[in-house]
Amino acid sequence: MDKSYLRWLTLFITSGTLLCCALPILLVSLGFGAVVASLSYNIPGLMFFAEHKIWALSLSALLLLFLAWVIWRPNQSCPTDPKLAVHCQTAKRWNQRIFWLSVTIWSIGFFFSVLLLPLRQFFNF
Repeated sequence: MDKSYLRWLTLFITSGTLLCCALPILLVSLGFGAVVASLSYNIPGLMFFAEHKIWALSLSALLLLFLAWVIWRPNQSCPTDPKLAVHCQTAKRWNQRIFWLSVTIWSIGFFFSVLLLPLRQFFNF
């Protein structure tokens, strides 16, 4: 059973959290508030995700946990045919790379949307 759609779905959703949550805060912090206003006007769904960022981050975190279970669950084995075994190992490596890329994107989104403002207020920047 091919589960390649799971890794792409997870990458897409974690990238969505980066767009909705991290990018606007980063742009405003750098002084590009007009760009954020323009993006919010031209991409209506962006505001919905920004207003519901906790739900978006939670859903993507659950998907990441599920994908981690799919990738590293016990009792997985590759076929004994040498050609198929090579393809299986290659697919496993790509699954792990995409997973860690997704985790990195999610972490950036989480940092900018949840942690950055309290840290700025704490350190009085």
